[in-house]
Amino acid sequence: MTYGEPTAGMAEAQRDGGGAGHERLSLGVAARLSRYLQVLTQAKKMGKETISSQELSDYTHVNSTQIRRDLSGFGKFGKRGVGYNVEALVTQIRKILRTAGQHNIALIGAGHLGKAIASSEIFADHGFRVVAIFDVDASKVGTDVGNQAVRHIDELRQVVEDEDIVVGVLAVPTHAAQGLANELVEAGVKIIFNYSESLLDVPPEVTVHTSSPAVDLLYALYFYLT
Repeated sequence: MTYGEPTAGMAEAQRDGGGAGHERLSLGVAARLSRYLQVLTQAKKMGKETISSQELSDYTHVNSTQIRRDLSGFGKFGKRGVGYNVEALVTQIRKILRTAGQHNIALIGAGHLGKAIASSEIFADHGFRVVAIFDVDASKVGTDVGNQAVRHIDELRQVVEDEDIVVGVLAVPTHAAQGLANELVEAGVKIIFNYSESLLDVPPEVTVHTSSPAVDLLYALYFYLT
């Protein structure tokens, strides 16, 4: 099995916004590759060595033909009758998404949700590490969450600079989210993962992703009903 070998599909992927080198992925390609990576990462943890495009389709609900097309745009990763090598494909997709290596996260909020996020492997599995936790509640500041002592939000700017943090995770009540998002932006954070229901107003150079269980359930319900 060979990996990373250019194919005729490369040109098509580049026209769609994908491709190697400095080509920027389209939102559709990036979203699908991220979903593949999520499944592959779990498969790797379960000790699975190979996976077929049909299995990826079953877990991601992306058509298997689309999966093969997406992956063939970046190289020859699979082998007919065998499937894809899980570990190799994880490595290659991380390179394509430019997420290989370690990325540091600042977590805002040391309540129940913040503690759950800090103790979860969901970020660590993909190379993200929570290096600092902040809160405005004096009763939480100085307490330990996992292996981190909770800091006051006033320390945010200095810690972001010292730890080279580009991602901030908001695990706070909706009414507090915008103000804390402003703090993250002023500190230099470029990506905000928002667990609140607040519609954040940030500068165009800052990316916000809002995770809503309700929206995810509506999405799942739509496909169940149709």
